[in-house]
Amino acid sequence: MIRHLFTLMWNRRRANALLVVEIFLAFVVLFAVGTIGTNLWANYRQPLGFEYAEVWQLNFTTGAQPRAEQFGTSRQLMAQIRANPQVAGAALTAANTPFSFNDSQTRLDFVDPRDSTRRPIGPINAYVVGPELREVMGLELVAGRWFGPADAVAGSQLPVVIDERMQRAMYPDGTSALGGQLGGRDEPTRRVVGVVRAYRTDGELQEPLPSIFQAIQPEDTLFLAQSVLLRVKPGSGAALEKQLTDDVRRIGPGWSGTIRTLSEMHTVQMKTRLTKPLLLGAMSVFLLLNVALGLFGVLWLNISRRRGELGVRRAMGATAGGISRQVLGEILVVTTFGLVLGLLVAVQFPLLSVQNVRPEVYFTAMLLAAGALYLLATVCALYPSRLAAGIRPAVALREE
Repeated sequence: MIRHLFTLMWNRRRANALLVVEIFLAFVVLFAVGTIGTNLWANYRQPLGFEYAEVWQLNFTTGAQPRAEQFGTSRQLMAQIRANPQVAGAALTAANTPFSFNDSQTRLDFVDPRDSTRRPIGPINAYVVGPELREVMGLELVAGRWFGPADAVAGSQLPVVIDERMQRAMYPDGTSALGGQLGGRDEPTRRVVGVVRAYRTDGELQEPLPSIFQAIQPEDTLFLAQSVLLRVKPGSGAALEKQLTDDVRRIGPGWSGTIRTLSEMHTVQMKTRLTKPLLLGAMSVFLLLNVALGLFGVLWLNISRRRGELGVRRAMGATAGGISRQVLGEILVVTTFGLVLGLLVAVQFPLLSVQNVRPEVYFTAMLLAAGALYLLATVCALYPSRLAAGIRPAVALREE
């Protein structure tokens, strides 16, 4: 039966060519949407690594104050912020804070002490932060230790904390990275002293990158860090925001500050990240609607033209169920022709590692796109196949 259907549809390939091309284009669009959706979902399921509720970001500028005075003024500002009873914790950080659309990426070389092989790792999200960041953001330490006061002093080796993704990049076999050393061009050697679960400042939907944390050195404070992450007590609102910005203005000549909550920044980032996928999804729905109308129209026309053929089959003993299955099988075969063309294009993406997307994401998108088109073809063929099954032999032959 299946072989007969394929032969029948192959002989009618010219008549079905336009429909096959339409299904092929629909598969390509669904494959693209499925790849994006599957990748976003896979990223969303991975741990974010920090708690952003009740966390504010204070950005400050130092104005025209002489640079020699700025370091002491910034220390006064941090002391004043921490003394506020509504502030549970405060940490200096560089500009690549959570949900800020800022990043600071680098590449580092790792020398495996077991075989002395040098392996570049990157891109890596690099964070220059104060030692209070762990408490402020609720980072989960899984091995080693976090920064201490002594780590803010420059030495021959910089103590750093990495996340689990960075540890897997250094040791794919699961070996602990504690004590491992990382280096870069014209940069000091970094020694791993701790490992945290994650710190995905790019948000849940972005592809996670390995992360590395380095303590802010005193002489670098105003060059690298002009943001403060604050964990405030529940219920804090506009009054505390005004008080903090006023404190920044009063702390030094020309100083100013602005405050945003991480919850608001998270909402903005999510909307921005989802805009393009939703637009592409809306376009795919419109294309699927056109494909559905095309399938339904082709089936309706074929049944009208083949009433005599179907009537003869019924007169020769074919059952209503057999006729219905034949009509359904024909449209599924046409759909298969279009899917084969689409799969030939889609399979090139994992083979060529396009966009550095994991191969399993592409294969999942292929299955979703193929399943959606088969389901669409089946739904569109249900009513026409029932009409074909209801043809009476005597009526169909008399019309001929």
